Amino acid sequence: MLIRYGKDEKGRPVKKAVVYTKEEHKIDVHKIDSDCMYVIQRLRDCGFTAYVVGGAVRDLIIGKNPKDFDIVTDATPSKIKRIFRNSRIIGKRFRLVHIFFGQKIFEVSTFRSIIDGSVGNAFGTIDEDVQRRDFSLNALYYDPLLEQVIDYVGGFEDIKKHVITPVIPLDRIFVEDPVRMLRAIKYSVSTNSKMSHSLKSKIRHSSVLLSQVSPSRLTEELLKMINSGHMAEIVQEALDTEVFIYLQPQAANLLYNSRDFEKDYMHSLSMIDYITNNEPDARLGKKLYYLIYDFTKSLTNWQKEIEAKTSFTELFSRTWKECRNFVLPMNPMRRELEWAVREILTDLGIPSSYRKKKKN
Repeated sequence: MLIRYGKDEKGRPVKKAVVYTKEEHKIDVHKIDSDCMYVIQRLRDCGFTAYVVGGAVRDLIIGKNPKDFDIVTDATPSKIKRIFRNSRIIGKRFRLVHIFFGQKIFEVSTFRSIIDGSVGNAFGTIDEDVQRRDFSLNALYYDPLLEQVIDYVGGFEDIKKHVITPVIPLDRIFVEDPVRMLRAIKYSVSTNSKMSHSLKSKIRHSSVLLSQVSPSRLTEELLKMINSGHMAEIVQEALDTEVFIYLQPQAANLLYNSRDFEKDYMHSLSMIDYITNNEPDARLGKKLYYLIYDFTKSLTNWQKEIEAKTSFTELFSRTWKECRNFVLPMNPMRRELEWAVREILTDLGIPSSYRKKKKN
């Protein structure tokens, strides 16, 4: 174990961070994507610092293969853009750089300052950047060239202890960004970690702040949950912390009012997890099928619709509108939700000239 020192206001050395060596963190550097390594090496060759940051470091420490590799550097977006021709700057306020390697995208951010709290866009230093990270297990920086993990906030030990510790003070963390409540729940489930009583209590009392979040951000978070392989557990935790009502209000009301619907719905969520964990190439529509199945089944007496010979087109139109409202504020890809509705109607026995072979 090494210590990274800085200086206080009087110029005296002061401990800033703990640096874990490869013998301690045991990260297999070969799990780092080769193009990610290239980006970091190129930034270093141009005189900048660069690290893998956030969830990828957490996953590497617990032995998982990261889905994405985010990079942080002291190079500004314009400088990054000049170094990498295969890149573009995104965002009007919070400017980031996406570097493209075929279908792969690496998100590269510049160290941010805390001058405007944890959501400002002023550039800063790594010492400031770490104080903007939501939870300690996501606030680790990995240098794949030196094979060192840099820990300013005790995140390495928190991962080993399976605890969720906020980096930002509780009186500000959710006010500045309510989506952090959803991340806390997701991380607690996906890493088998515990939230403290004070953190859970703060989430319950702050849940109403999610009503201010844009549908696009909520959609992004809900899709991450659906694709996490832990959807059923995450929803149960979201119900316990009283945030699910802001994610899927219609589903939440049905869950609170009907034990039978709750049992069926939670089983359907477990089917989503089964698909995610066993069919990595399954289309989103196949998961949305189970998200809306129990609701769709309750919409009408389907046997009477069949006997009345109601047209498939009419039933599809009505059902689509109901299901579209049911999943709000989530706004998934229209073609995937339409696919799910068609498959459910077919499985409910609605005769149709429109019958496509089921796709995985």
